Amino acid sequence: MQKNQMLKVCGIIMIVGGSIGIILNIVAVAGVSALAALAAYAGASIAAGLLTFACILMLAGSAMELVTGILGVKNCDKPEKVNSCIVCCIIVVSLSLLGTILTVAAGGSFNFFSFLLGLVLPALYLVGAFQLKKTI
Repeated sequence: MQKNQMLKVCGIIMIVGGSIGIILNIVAVAGVSALAALAAYAGASIAAGLLTFACILMLAGSAMELVTGILGVKNCDKPEKVNSCIVCCIIVVSLSLLGTILTVAAGGSFNFFSFLLGLVLPALYLVGAFQLKKTI
């Protein structure tokens, strides 16, 4: 069976992006916690709980992106296992959208680059997965 190159390349990029995302989101959770402590000390009010939840959700999305990338690379030549890749990718997109919405709702900034990567790369991954599924 020939390997699906689109699924493999997108999977590799998702592995790298997920790994970097995990590190950055751990830093973000720590930063939000420090900001909440500073705001409480100064007597100010921020939506720290919602921001923390959004960061944790984005952390879960990055972890799921890492798992999805690994599945894509591992199963790029196995059409019978492509359904798990599709399901994981849909979860990645959902978590990415939800995390972005919660971050903006809590008063955080909208990062267009992150949003674009959260949608375009999984879309290309899904295209590769559906191409592989057609070979069954």
